[in-house]
Amino acid sequence: RVLLVESGGGSVQAGESLTLSCIVSGYTYTRGCLAWFRQVPGKEREGVASFDFGTGSTAYGDSVHGRFTISEDNAKNTAYLQMTSLNPEDTAMYYCATRAGDCYLAASWYNIWGQGTQVTVSS
Repeated sequence: RVLLVESGGGSVQAGESLTLSCIVSGYTYTRGCLAWFRQVPGKEREGVASFDFGTGSTAYGDSVHGRFTISEDNAKNTAYLQMTSLNPEDTAMYYCATRAGDCYLAASWYNIWGQGTQVTVSS
């Protein structure tokens, strides 16, 4: 059984940085994808970034491109989301998700999710 546990959320000021972590356990697929999503109440879950385990390729949502970086440490079974130049529009619950297949920045493709970690950015 695959489990994802996020951490690293918190409250920061606009312009500051924050790094989220996602510990992955029980993953036995030879290839697949890990992605970060975020959601605010009343809105759909938004794709933030994805990392393809097989190719190492990454993809980013338009609203975070150039500010966020997704990476993974295979030895630690951990994926990271480095967030810089944060602004109040980045305030959301952040989730990591995984699937055994190609990467997509659409939540409907993923069926394994973490519990989320809250990020709050104040101006």
